[in-house]
Amino acid sequence: MAKILDEQYYDLIFNNTVLPQTAADDDITPMNERESILHVYRGDTTDMCMIGRYLYHNFPTIYTLCSLISLQQSGIQSVQLNPYLSLFGQGTLIGIIDTGIDYQHPAFLNRDGTTRIVSIWDQTIQNGPAPGNFGYGTEYNADSINYALRSANPLSTVPTVDENGHGTAVASIAAGNTDTVNNFSGVVPDAGLVVVKLKEAKQNIRELFLVPDNVTCYQETDLLLGIRYLIETADFMNRPISICFALGNSLNGHDGEGSMSDYLDYLIQNPWIGISCCAGNEGNARRHYYSNITNAPYSEEFELRVGNEDHMFSMEIWPNAPAVLTIEVVSPTGETTQMIYPRIMECVPYSFTRSSSELWVNNILLEQESGNQCILIRIRNPVEGVWIFRVSNINSEDFSYHAWLPSGNLISGGTYFLQSSPDTTITSPGNAKHLITVTAYNQNSNSVLIESGRGYSRTGKVKPTLAAPGFELTCAAPLGSYSSYTGTGAAAAQTSGIVAMILEWAVIRGNYSQITGNDISNMLQRAAQRNEALTYPNNIWGYGMVNVNNLFDSLSL
Repeated sequence: MAKILDEQYYDLIFNNTVLPQTAADDDITPMNERESILHVYRGDTTDMCMIGRYLYHNFPTIYTLCSLISLQQSGIQSVQLNPYLSLFGQGTLIGIIDTGIDYQHPAFLNRDGTTRIVSIWDQTIQNGPAPGNFGYGTEYNADSINYALRSANPLSTVPTVDENGHGTAVASIAAGNTDTVNNFSGVVPDAGLVVVKLKEAKQNIRELFLVPDNVTCYQETDLLLGIRYLIETADFMNRPISICFALGNSLNGHDGEGSMSDYLDYLIQNPWIGISCCAGNEGNARRHYYSNITNAPYSEEFELRVGNEDHMFSMEIWPNAPAVLTIEVVSPTGETTQMIYPRIMECVPYSFTRSSSELWVNNILLEQESGNQCILIRIRNPVEGVWIFRVSNINSEDFSYHAWLPSGNLISGGTYFLQSSPDTTITSPGNAKHLITVTAYNQNSNSVLIESGRGYSRTGKVKPTLAAPGFELTCAAPLGSYSSYTGTGAAAAQTSGIVAMILEWAVIRGNYSQITGNDISNMLQRAAQRNEALTYPNNIWGYGMVNVNNLFDSLSL
């Protein structure tokens, strides 16, 4: 069994310059130009203080799905009906990294019944040929998919399916065929599709970060490899690609740093690569706390209500430099951990005597990717009720800090900060500097969805970038049906289709052959539709509502 599949090995992220010279070849899986996976032996049980023996940024983070068309609302239909432009994504690729795709759905078939899908890398199926240099999963190319489609039982030949439906929905919003009966069309129905079906996170990393067993989630290393697969496929075919990233993670510094953010930020500055990322749906989830302390004794406590559905979870506290904070945790029974001071590498376990609650605190003085302090708190079997967290600045001066709970379905709505803030709730990698980070609005009322993540980043970067329709968008669903989805994942999918339109105009039609995703982002920012009553950019709408028709109108002046 490959170590990337073996539960006895952690998949840790290491910079290529510091990989151990003594590591065997099968201990390392290359990911990209900057980083590789080092497979570290775990054994039969989980050591919760493994975080502390290795640096925190070595551990892959956990991603969840951005919950899931009004084409006319974004100016898309106007461009499609313009006889001069007629941009439908011809010659471009849409990259999907998600829960897979229903390849038999009519939304992804040509008129002759053949597939529009270039290839699928299913990371969950291990009995077929893996794509070159990846070492796990099975790759299905267009020939094998077409062979399956001609057979009486396609799944006996190409058994990849989308059990969840999220990937199928996202792919169809970006690039599904027109279906007048169901009042549906994707943005670029002539684009090809490259799809990665992600395997779920390893059980060992779920145990380490206290993720419940029944939750669908994915680990960063598989996503990074999936992105590389999309890029290599586009390079091999010599075609521009627009990638839709409809997953997110809240346990990070919300500063655009980290392995995923850095890699995507690098890629989008290269020619022929566009990346649209969801802003997340954490805006009204009450999972973010912020405070600015300006008075002695330069300490504060904040409260977290823990519901009875949550039996394990993690949270993070990120002070803004130059503050250096201590942390004390008080349970609803009145028991306390006492004050825990910051260290470079230390894990402090604590078992409460009046309950079965267990707690691990890593008060990390220097989180290497960002250079900031990070306090990781993991709680198992928490007592229901109000938990108190006391922070104090060792420097005895003004300070500010943020705290975040996990995103998506990693935690229930019954656990929340009593004095929460909706700002700075964009999920990773949406805070990366150059990514096209998309929030969602209700196209019927022109109001931002209350659940949409808000900016700015923790370090003040303008996020989100743009807003796109994301309320009850019609989309393909498994088994040939259609459904509707709401959220920033749907908005990001629509934007990725718009990016493909621009790639067709620029690259395929030769108007701007070396265009980058960053160029496209800047063009869309300038062409965005704005409300005269608001100031732009802002932390809710970014630069405004995406409108590709405005963009092409401005180019024709």
